[in-house]
Amino acid sequence: MNSMLKQIQLIERTDQLIRLQATGSPVELAAKLGISKTKLYRMLCIMKELDAPVEFDTLTQSFVYSEPVGFTFGFYKKGQKTNIINPSIG
Repeated sequence: MNSMLKQIQLIERTDQLIRLQATGSPVELAAKLGISKTKLYRMLCIMKELDAPVEFDTLTQSFVYSEPVGFTFGFYKKGQKTNIINPSIG
């Protein structure tokens, strides 16, 4: 599989875990994603470059979004509903 597609899928999975506040510590999240802690931090930097307000919440011991955001990537036909996540739910 294309490495860019793998990266996008990794970001989508991370986004899902962040929304569920189920990432755990950086070590735990890296293990859940099957990547190294170094690769995790690189990916989080990419997410931040894409304006994701990601931060680690020491109270919940999980990465969280500091404000509601939505994330989607992919192509869709005009007029077709997308899988954009409602930021008010997030």
